[in-house]
Amino acid sequence: MIASLGRGRGVRQFLKFSVVGASGLVINLVVFTVLQRFDPHHAQPLHYDALYTIGFFSGGVSNYYLNRIWTFRSTGHALREGAQFLTVSTIAWAVGLGVSYGCAPFLGHGHKLWLVATLAGILVNFFLNKYWTFRHVA
Repeated sequence: MIASLGRGRGVRQFLKFSVVGASGLVINLVVFTVLQRFDPHHAQPLHYDALYTIGFFSGGVSNYYLNRIWTFRSTGHALREGAQFLTVSTIAWAVGLGVSYGCAPFLGHGHKLWLVATLAGILVNFFLNKYWTFRHVA
């Protein structure tokens, strides 16, 4: 399983996955920042967990589509793969939120914590998607 990552195809997929992830990271950051700075309907800003969650899954929607058509070039059942991708994203989100709780005393609740939490799920996200969601094309 991990040995195939060392071959050319696995490395190319990881690089593509990283590019797609970077685009999702930008979407995540923009959504997180906009929600953090602009909330006209509430006297208090949204809680960090809500901001993190909304931003994370906003980036995840584009990540699923781009990984499906570009990184893994899947022609599998889109609904099944979407459900699996959402499951993997939920696991990566939980890992990131767990890291957030562990690192918040040291980093606060701003962009540094967001970055560390987001990066925490990248490898888990790649391997679970490569070897479960898109295993038929891996």
